[in-house]
Amino acid sequence: MRTLITGASSGLGAGMARELAARGHDLALVARRTDRLEALAVELTARPGAPVVHTAALDVTDDEAVARVVPAMRDELGGLDRVVVNAGIGGGRPVGSGRPGANLRTARTNFVAAIAQCEAAMEIFREQGSGHLVVVTSVAADRGLRGATTVYAATKAGLHTFVEGLRADVVGRGIAVTELAPGFIRTDLNEGMRMPFAVDAATGTRAMVAAMERRPAHAYVPRWPWSVLGPALRVMPMPLVRRLT
Repeated sequence: MRTLITGASSGLGAGMARELAARGHDLALVARRTDRLEALAVELTARPGAPVVHTAALDVTDDEAVARVVPAMRDELGGLDRVVVNAGIGGGRPVGSGRPGANLRTARTNFVAAIAQCEAAMEIFREQGSGHLVVVTSVAADRGLRGATTVYAATKAGLHTFVEGLRADVVGRGIAVTELAPGFIRTDLNEGMRMPFAVDAATGTRAMVAAMERRPAHAYVPRWPWSVLGPALRVMPMPLVRRLT
């Protein structure tokens, strides 16, 4: 299996790379921080019989770079079986607080840039008549959230709808489309945040890879308790959602 992961220099991306490498996947890892990518590649290829790992610099908000780098990584690996659209940021602010830049960056990175990544991946998959697109959203997609997470949750909800449409569009074409919706997984992105039911990065990314290998349409990860809490959020009265979040 040949897999490309965006945002692979740290957090969930790096964790998924480690887990997939342990399963023998050849990898194309892309992110802005090439020093971290290169260190990760050295780590993953250090053992005998290690998979092939290629790296490349990529700012996912640069649409032209995305359109160029994804097929270049396919050529480096000799083909692509799976693309994991993982790159994303937090760091939003309450809407109207006088700091719109943080929210606009979040929207562009988490939603607009994800569309560009899916465009590049799906063009390859349509040409070859096969492939597996995995898009990382969040349990936050299930409900509008307040404060600094308002825009973040909205981007993930938008991605949920976008992925659902993609899946419907390629039925019968040999292309699988999976949405992974993580609950609270501790990474450098959310350091210091209050997170009930949180798991460490290794546990969380192991669950993400196990889920994507099953190729479901949608999976909460870890499955417990988010497969219960996620749907509950959708029907929960907003005053209760506000208190909980």
